[in-house]
Amino acid sequence: MAHAGHHHDDDDGLDDGATPDPHAVRAMLRAAGLRPTRQRVALADLLYARGDRHISAEQLYDEAQVAKVPVSLATIYNTLHQFTEAGLLREVAIDGTKTYFDTNTSDHHHFFIEGENAVYDIPSTSVGIGRLPEPPEGMEIVRVDVVVRLRPKQI
Repeated sequence: MAHAGHHHDDDDGLDDGATPDPHAVRAMLRAAGLRPTRQRVALADLLYARGDRHISAEQLYDEAQVAKVPVSLATIYNTLHQFTEAGLLREVAIDGTKTYFDTNTSDHHHFFIEGENAVYDIPSTSVGIGRLPEPPEGMEIVRVDVVVRLRPKQI
């Protein structure tokens, strides 16, 4: 019974709401082809410690400051883009002005609440895409991102 509470059914080494196991974080980075530098490991800890979420570079920078991770905003942007290219994050662009990084890389869509700048997952089964255009010559469709914009009902 020495390992009680240490068993993971999903076996990704990450407990929702708990601090990720640093060995699991390093293994995840290595598996994605990224060298587990101290900064990458520290930022991955912040990103994945709370289960699936949507975070902007600025929000991650603020969290890094609070957690005393010595890192510049430029490094945060570089790291988020490296994680995205490696398949560890998904970029969600809203209006081309605000970019969020999603720790859930599965196929799904998003609600965006105007005025709050909040992004929430919509299960892919809740959205049906009827017809997709034929991609231009030599191109293929990678994925379809649907952003459903919300606001409180106007009275």
